[in-house]
Amino acid sequence: MPFRWVYNKPENGETISRLQEELGIPEKIAYLLSLRGIDSFDKAKKFFRADLDLLHDPFLMKDMHKASTRLASAIRSGEKILVYGDYDVDGTTATSILYIFLKDFGVDVEYFIPHRFKDGYGISPDGIQFARRRGAKLIVSVDCGITAVEEARMAAEQGIDLIICDHHNVGSEIPSAVGVLDPKRPDCQYPFKGLSGAGVGFKLVQGTISKLGLNERIAYKFLDLVAISIASDIVPIIDENRILMREGLRMLNTNPRVGIKALLELVNIDIGSISTSSIVFSIGPRINAAGRMGDASKAVKLMISETESEAKARAHELESINIERRNKDSQTMEEAVDMVSRDFNLEKTSSMVLHDPDWHLGVIGIVASRLVDTYYRPAIMLSTVDGMIKGSARSIKGFNIYNALKQCEDLLEQYGGHEYAAGLTIKGENLDEFRNRINQIASGNLNSDDFEPELEVDCELDLSEINMRFWKLLSQFKPFGPGNMRPVFVSKGVQVEGVPTIVGSGHLKMKVSQNGSGKFDVIGFNMHEYLPMLRNTEPGALHIAYSLEENHWNGRRTLQIKLKDLHIEGD
Repeated sequence: MPFRWVYNKPENGETISRLQEELGIPEKIAYLLSLRGIDSFDKAKKFFRADLDLLHDPFLMKDMHKASTRLASAIRSGEKILVYGDYDVDGTTATSILYIFLKDFGVDVEYFIPHRFKDGYGISPDGIQFARRRGAKLIVSVDCGITAVEEARMAAEQGIDLIICDHHNVGSEIPSAVGVLDPKRPDCQYPFKGLSGAGVGFKLVQGTISKLGLNERIAYKFLDLVAISIASDIVPIIDENRILMREGLRMLNTNPRVGIKALLELVNIDIGSISTSSIVFSIGPRINAAGRMGDASKAVKLMISETESEAKARAHELESINIERRNKDSQTMEEAVDMVSRDFNLEKTSSMVLHDPDWHLGVIGIVASRLVDTYYRPAIMLSTVDGMIKGSARSIKGFNIYNALKQCEDLLEQYGGHEYAAGLTIKGENLDEFRNRINQIASGNLNSDDFEPELEVDCELDLSEINMRFWKLLSQFKPFGPGNMRPVFVSKGVQVEGVPTIVGSGHLKMKVSQNGSGKFDVIGFNMHEYLPMLRNTEPGALHIAYSLEENHWNGRRTLQIKLKDLHIEGD
């Protein structure tokens, strides 16, 4: 699907020349810094030299003194503690962090991960009863709990103290607990609001270590798991997250814990080459697969493994689950595409609501995202569980799917989520009306331009500006992710050198130059359909949008253009 190129503009263009002069860097590097809100030498220094000394004081977080004092007291007195997590990557890494931390002190600790289909999301009455039966005097929830008002009261009635570590938006009432740690609390003055659930758990570990009078570096052994949570939960990789991500990647690339190492070896990822993308596309999905298919505790068991033999067994178990998940994904996607082609006229339809009672609830969210990528329409995938229709919604820029569901709340049993992703439950008799109303809402809010996906471009770049010094500076922008995405450039009027070809399973490969610049290798994954056009392109008519990457081959380092999109004038 072709993209509409949208160029990002810095808020203050006057800073570009000053940064260029003060830092002694190329203009386009200064431009990229300005786009990221870096407008001074000091901010640039922190950006390029982010280290652990710049982490925020955990005690700036509301309730941290109370929460860490209570947890330190439980550690000293040998109380039974239950870590209560969530079934996604963020929740399972957070659970693993707190479990290992407490286990290292000899604490009698267990963990409870809700079953996606039996228990649902968050703290539940069944989870409270589990804690009571196991004799827990303290529950520490991670990546959940901020809306558990009734459950917090229930825990108190059972004589169980509760510490909540969460990063989701606060409801109308904050639960009554020993400590409620959430930087998104309106009354919390913590300077960074974008922590992952595991990140909030990490701050509790930091605070507790301080209360115990121990060296703060003890907390740093969990940075690999924090990094996995940050990359997988799609939180902004800016401010404190950028430091945690950078140091976590360093740990993953030098000394990964035994469980993660076993998983890396199984999927043939070399230690030393792990990036944010490695987590997003390889590590995260395998950890997430356990929860998607039902039992997320299997992911926790991998991360808390202590021996190589156990770690390898757990890694193989997760890989088997992930293969099952992928097969379900593929089958469901095929069925969904068939349904779209059979039942929807996309020229007249602004949204897609699809229902099959046999679809697996754990994969329909992934498939909904793929439908959005394929058709660039809001997509809602629904299945039937115990007589109720449940599902996941995904959306496009310009259409707030949560607000759309709110306009249908008279038809829904439950719903929740945010602008781009949501979940819902509906009775069968309301499905047709729901489908019609969602489409009416989408039609009223979206126009033809909205159905053309955007590609955000950082700046135009001449190929002559690309050299190893430029690349070395650009590499210091890592780790990339939301809030600090890998820069996308546009070069106009480039020439195709030689004959473009197709390699692998439909990947476009060619060489380009511009105004006499050197030749650059170009790879365009799954872009084989452009080949006929490129062979007949007029000189100066080809414009390319791309990111840069480094290739290592036979001891040589070269820069390669990774194609995002291309426009040909006159077509």
